[in-house]
Amino acid sequence: MNNMQNVNLGARTRQRVPDAKFPDAGRVARVLERPRPPDAVDILLVNPPSPDGGIWIRSQHRVGRKSRENLVWPQVSLAQHAALLAMDYKVEVVDAIAERMSWKKFEALLRARMPKYYVTHITAPTLQNDMYGVFLAKSLGARTIAFGTHVTPLPRESMLPFPALDFILRGEPEMTLRELLDTLEGRVPTEARIVKLLADTGSQVQSSKFKVQSNLEPETLNLEPIKGLVWRKNGDVVINPDRPFIPNLDDLPIPLHHLLPLDKYRAPMMKGAYSFVVPSRGCTAGCIFCIKHVSYQWALRLRSPENIVEELWTLKKLGINYIQMYADLFTASREQVVGLCELMLKENLQIKWMCNSRTDYVDEEMLRLMARAGCWMITWGIESGSDEILKRAHKGTDPAKAERALKWARDAGIKNWGYFIIGLPGETEETMQQTIAFSKKLPLDIALFHIAAPYPGTPFFFEVVEQGWFRPGTRWEEVDMERSTVLDYPNLSAERLEYWQKRAFREWAFRPRPILTLLQSMNTWYGIKSAFSIVTQHLGWMRE
Repeated sequence: MNNMQNVNLGARTRQRVPDAKFPDAGRVARVLERPRPPDAVDILLVNPPSPDGGIWIRSQHRVGRKSRENLVWPQVSLAQHAALLAMDYKVEVVDAIAERMSWKKFEALLRARMPKYYVTHITAPTLQNDMYGVFLAKSLGARTIAFGTHVTPLPRESMLPFPALDFILRGEPEMTLRELLDTLEGRVPTEARIVKLLADTGSQVQSSKFKVQSNLEPETLNLEPIKGLVWRKNGDVVINPDRPFIPNLDDLPIPLHHLLPLDKYRAPMMKGAYSFVVPSRGCTAGCIFCIKHVSYQWALRLRSPENIVEELWTLKKLGINYIQMYADLFTASREQVVGLCELMLKENLQIKWMCNSRTDYVDEEMLRLMARAGCWMITWGIESGSDEILKRAHKGTDPAKAERALKWARDAGIKNWGYFIIGLPGETEETMQQTIAFSKKLPLDIALFHIAAPYPGTPFFFEVVEQGWFRPGTRWEEVDMERSTVLDYPNLSAERLEYWQKRAFREWAFRPRPILTLLQSMNTWYGIKSAFSIVTQHLGWMRE
């Protein structure tokens, strides 16, 4: 016994190459998988957490950017998707930005909901961040679906580097999503509204009675007939033909606003929560920098005043008294605007609302009517104080029209919020100085200065590529009109454009009138908190 204790067993070992045969624990692990929890959902519609814990803006047909004006963006597009799905699927909306949800909490929520389908916004400035949410959902067994203004013009470039992403919805996404889910679930819809919307947008809807089959694998299905879909087949990315637009927006159901955290949505100078109403889609103007045309293009589609007012009453009953008319161009149709205002007055609909406009799509009479109907602020796309820069950008208006329109609005009792762009083609230090001087001349209550951003799919993007103005090594996350620029013009570097952006805001903001406007907004506890947040956000931005 003692001799055995003294033996080094390693002395008896001889080298031998074993047969490779590894254990398979998967069969047991699959048996041990827990069933889907009671709170599990079919579809999770998601505005994912931000990259830095701040407030970021994501939208179905607009750019993504970081907010520095304390603007929390209502996710009406997710509520619209929900309204088209909730009659047949268990749906939940998660707005992680409004809820100030960390990635840790978001992952816990994903595990609690265990969605079969994860549907999310993707924007350029938050691309990898947004794809992290896709990865988490995929790791939990969800099929992942993305839409938005980044993936629409760059479908292959969005799919190939991110294998966790299963599907992209190009362009107007609502009916592509509905048809995809019905196909994957083996469903045939019977609700007349859904059947009509699908037929109107190019779907070959089966006419048989509603039925449900077992959940089907995409690999076993022919997804080529689903217009607007991007998907994977045998390792390749397949881009189906484009889906036609929804011809009549009144056919869409009212968005399910009650699924949103309505009490969390805030905007500068508003005294309470607000939400969005989408009165139209598309814009007939030809601005080269605008990303709206990527999703909805240049044709204009309008909702009827009656249909819009029905949604306004829905929000009023939910306790919302402030609205933003979230259109590509709210004043594109004078007939619609006048009809809506007259109907709101007729029904005594006591709601305060704001909208956007070009300076050449208004008149004095219409602005007075808008004010009577509750319009208290207009956001104007002014862009530049240089007539030459406006012409190069195909803006179609001029500084004189901006002066006139803002004066009309001020006389009607409507506040003015101006947007300006630094760094459009042809810009010089002299034209930027013109823009700053012009901004100080206008009767503005709020002004924001952005840097020209060549978002993929816009005419500006193609011009920048053709002229070689992209800074070498540019990443998509850097295409951000709010924080930085990727432009290197022969006469203006990226750093110089960023300098002028911040200088423009400083020169406009640090004057008696803007400071007085900020102080006047501090007449409620929320106003004080909002003003403090706006100041700290801007100070942090200017130090970057």
